[in-house]
Amino acid sequence: MADGVARSTTCRLAPQILLATTNAGKVREIRAVLGDLGWELKAQSEFADIPNVEEDGATYAVNAFKKAMALASRIGCPALGDDSGLEVDALSGAPGLYSARFAGPRATDGENRRLLLERLTGVPVSRRAARFRCVMALVSPEGGSRVVEGVIEGRIAERETGVGGFGYDPIFEVPDRGVTFAELPPDENNPISHRGRALALVRAMLIAEPAWWQPARE
Repeated sequence: MADGVARSTTCRLAPQILLATTNAGKVREIRAVLGDLGWELKAQSEFADIPNVEEDGATYAVNAFKKAMALASRIGCPALGDDSGLEVDALSGAPGLYSARFAGPRATDGENRRLLLERLTGVPVSRRAARFRCVMALVSPEGGSRVVEGVIEGRIAERETGVGGFGYDPIFEVPDRGVTFAELPPDENNPISHRGRALALVRAMLIAEPAWWQPARE
């Protein structure tokens, strides 16, 4: 427990928000939006011996809160967790909660994309509507929380294009741009993405309630 006490003390000396993810792409996006607000943003991977939380909740919100609360209670700092997914109308909302493991528990992003395109073989453009949804939970070590959601509507392209982003970005087309997320530069992608929209709400909360997210001082 000494390590936990030391970490909690460190959080009180230097305000931090822990990022309950090991996904480097997500960490980059979060830091790009929240990095100028005065909190040190520390990814879960920067701490030793932090087990991954099983994302077995029935909703994105449950998974986001579960991940954030596990890290906040262990380290003693506020934590931000998220869960997101791609919902395809022609597949009755799949892959949804299972987006990261659509092609199997250890599937790569490429394998997930290939399976999704296979499932949509023969489906016309008019029926390829889809959306990215991101739910974020900002949690204090004492158990307080705020939950926000960001959504962007689009459609699934017929083939992969672009080299940017990660996950399903190369096959998610933004209709009013005529390109996939993977073709957009980060400064255009981040503000309109599902995660970017959720992060904008998190940013507003941190600005409006800065003291609420400071660890209690002894």
